[in-house]
Amino acid sequence: MSRGRWPIEPRDTAVACARIADAKKAGDVVVLEVSKLFFLTDYFVIATGQNSIQLQAIADDIKGQLAQAGVRSLGRSGYEDSRWILLDYIDVIVHLFLPEARSYYDLELLWGDAPRVPWQPAGAEEPPPKAGRAYPSG
Repeated sequence: MSRGRWPIEPRDTAVACARIADAKKAGDVVVLEVSKLFFLTDYFVIATGQNSIQLQAIADDIKGQLAQAGVRSLGRSGYEDSRWILLDYIDVIVHLFLPEARSYYDLELLWGDAPRVPWQPAGAEEPPPKAGRAYPSG
């Protein structure tokens, strides 16, 4: 569903967001391709921070680095409360959660049919999925 508006492809934007979040020590970073399930966007990036300060730092770094790459944000939500920060890049939506909010909303279960996108550099070891969640195989 790429709309060709940005200088980089949506998948590349999603992977970049995941890597930026990981570099800021976000936990359980996941990229889901939702384009065949949801008409409003192509990818969800989901990550967990341990506190609101970390969530804001992750959000700020994603916004800053993508702006440098020429990727404009449509908007941001939840930054002040910082339990669930949403960054909207049209083709990519980034969800940054505190642990209890992520567990409550459980987007991976809600979007369980969406394929996971590998985002780690080649040779990096991906942590195993959490027990009890329904993840697609492959």
